[in-house]
Amino acid sequence: MGTLPFDLEIEDIAALADLINEKNLGEICLEDDDIGAKLVIKSRPVPPPPPMQAGAFAAPMAAGAPASPAASPESKPASLPEGETVRSPIVGTYYSSPAPDKPPFVQVGQKVKKGDIIMIIESMKIMNEIPCPVDGTVKKLLVKNGDAVEFDQPVMIIG
Repeated sequence: MGTLPFDLEIEDIAALADLINEKNLGEICLEDDDIGAKLVIKSRPVPPPPPMQAGAFAAPMAAGAPASPAASPESKPASLPEGETVRSPIVGTYYSSPAPDKPPFVQVGQKVKKGDIIMIIESMKIMNEIPCPVDGTVKKLLVKNGDAVEFDQPVMIIG
């Protein structure tokens, strides 16, 4: 078998794929403008870790201290519409469109199908395209373009 663009052999690509898995990266993208080739190696989606048990690493709370909103991620404000809460699978920056001059992936009221790309989360200079988990209609966007998001932070509601 001959060589591939970028002077890579199949073994090199396999090593890059292993690196993606070891470092929990979303993808590695190699581009060669001289020959007009682009190679993208993506990882398989990894299920989120199981939720931590309450109090496993929690510091003792002072008596009468108010609980912060982050301390109870399951509490759902009454103003949120019913539907599937789409959460960020990683820590990073939320982008609503593929580029600043492009329209957003989704808007409130738009119908979406499972697997449609609905956002990008940039993490460690890697643009991770996030697919829609369900069929439905976008009910509410909970973050703005360019916002920092945490792992498991609610990003939008799809009903």
